[in-house]
Amino acid sequence: MHQQGCFLLPNAWDVGSARILEAAGFPAVATTSAGVAFSLGRPDHDFFAEQPEGRIDRETMLRRIREIADEITVPLSADLEDGYGEAPETVATTISMVLAAGAAGGNIEDFTGERKVPLYDPALAADRIRAARAAVDAGGEPFVLVGRTDALLVGGTLDECIRRANAYLAAGADCAFVPAAADAGTIGTLVRELDGPLNVVMGLTGGTLSLDDLRELGVRRVTVGGSIARAMYRHLLSAARELADRGTFSYADDQIPQPDLNDLFQRRH
Repeated sequence: MHQQGCFLLPNAWDVGSARILEAAGFPAVATTSAGVAFSLGRPDHDFFAEQPEGRIDRETMLRRIREIADEITVPLSADLEDGYGEAPETVATTISMVLAAGAAGGNIEDFTGERKVPLYDPALAADRIRAARAAVDAGGEPFVLVGRTDALLVGGTLDECIRRANAYLAAGADCAFVPAAADAGTIGTLVRELDGPLNVVMGLTGGTLSLDDLRELGVRRVTVGGSIARAMYRHLLSAARELADRGTFSYADDQIPQPDLNDLFQRRH
């Protein structure tokens, strides 16, 4: 799927959401670290100063990845944030663990969580991808390694994104991921300048580009991050407010019938 064309890789946060995406016909599913965190009543990974506690640890995230991988029949790509540590050796261990958990892909980002230095040094960031690649190769299983740069998210330039993404591809990433690239001009430049396939994330702000538009631009892979989870929690919050503030039940007019969900979640593998 990463070698030609353009495909949509939607993001799940638990077994139920992954099964629904699989049932919709998607050929692969990804996880969302934001969705997993929200499902556990925790905040998503952010700047440490604003979020000194509460980040989901590696073991908790890997447990959720394993749960999902065990219950779907399509490949699963895992959101591994920064690999759960600065050192390349830590990143390599994370990759080995996610391979053992049953994932067929995963992304490593260069966001540090430190506001003064929000991105890992470029050389270190490339070494982290290189260590991840070595762990993939040692594992001997098919695994798509994605190098993610958060430069645009923290106010960096497009040129910096290109340099970093190409460095990660050269270090062994199979695909580059540049979140916050959402307009045709930026995405088109990335497609032209990168030495490998590009993943973009849609749904962060709604956006106007369709999958057909992204295909025309030359994007290889499209994810939606935590947007499906956030949309679901918006409905949950609306229902809670209706119950608490008005004592009415109109939220239930738009529910999925119980027999339909039972049928969808019947074990078929």
